[in-house]
Amino acid sequence: MKVLYFAWLKARAGIGEETVAPPPEVATVGALLGWLKARSPGHAHALADLAVVRVAVNQEYATLDAPVGPGDEVALFPPVTGG
Repeated sequence: MKVLYFAWLKARAGIGEETVAPPPEVATVGALLGWLKARSPGHAHALADLAVVRVAVNQEYATLDAPVGPGDEVALFPPVTGG
């Protein structure tokens, strides 16, 4: 699974992208975010407030209960506003 970090999430996590292999019980976006938080202090800082983190799975917006699997691309980014 490829995880991409954008904007301040990238800065806080200290990484722009990574390939991860979470355990089989990590089957939803919410479970993945919980698992990622435990990877490092940077990850924990970036994902401390999930209310301000948006997620896309395979380039489609996803909710915390959306399924994720080994071949997926998961993008994490802050809310986007227009002007």
